[in-house]
Amino acid sequence: METFLHDISWVPALRTPELTILFNGLTWLGYSTFFLIFLPIGYWLWDKNMFTRLAVLIIITGILNGFLKDLFHDPRPPLQFSIDPRVGDSFGFPSGHAQIAVAMWLWLAYEIKRVWAWAAAILIAIGVCASRLYVGVHDMEDVLGGALLGLATIVAYRVLVSDEFKFWHDANPLLQFAAIIALQVVVWFAWPGAKGPDSSFSLFGLLMGWWLGVVLDRSLIHFGRPANWPLAVLISIVAVVALVVGFKPVEQFLMAQGLTKLWADWIVTAFIGLYATVFVPLLLRNIRVSQTAAP
Repeated sequence: METFLHDISWVPALRTPELTILFNGLTWLGYSTFFLIFLPIGYWLWDKNMFTRLAVLIIITGILNGFLKDLFHDPRPPLQFSIDPRVGDSFGFPSGHAQIAVAMWLWLAYEIKRVWAWAAAILIAIGVCASRLYVGVHDMEDVLGGALLGLATIVAYRVLVSDEFKFWHDANPLLQFAAIIALQVVVWFAWPGAKGPDSSFSLFGLLMGWWLGVVLDRSLIHFGRPANWPLAVLISIVAVVALVVGFKPVEQFLMAQGLTKLWADWIVTAFIGLYATVFVPLLLRNIRVSQTAAP
């Protein structure tokens, strides 16, 4: 069992040029660039409420994963097996790709409630999990632990978005923001390790920005579905390309002003939340590309 959970020496023998292209594509689905594309596009063109719930789920899962990584300090497999240079110096258990993929794709299938959605979600989640073994940056224990935590997150999240927490959904926005700020303070001081929070803590910035955007949308923007689909798609593509190209230079500029990477990332992710839920929706609505939703 110990060998099964931790030994990935069998992986390099499976690699072929074709499989490497496939699994590099699947593993890309767990990196920030994919989420910078997928979440805003889904909000603008598909269903803003569904993608708000999905964004919050991903944020919760990502913060939890970073916390647990620093809690367990589990090393990744030896570097000789890795063909993915993007992992940095983070720990191995639990796999963030596996945890987020299982939570995200299965939650989407739960929201869509179609057989094809469940089939696609299961295949993608399995593919992302397998990709982390293939590229040599996680062992079986990391991946299985991440997948199980992803499933547990879905179960807990289903309760959080239900009527059992209606008091929270209907609470005054100022109270909600105060609670989110208080949660950040608690997580900051509870974070394991002498270094303090890792980069996943900056996801709180995304939560703040996205939640502020939702509040503004409900009271002022009333962003609706596209009225002119071709133009909405074109503008969305341009907007998301600008976001993907621009977020790194902004982060570097903030760090050049003396901010740590953690707080530069926090500010950038907060802006991304507002960009997705306020700036682009206002543009689409004001040029009559999107409809005005009922309050």
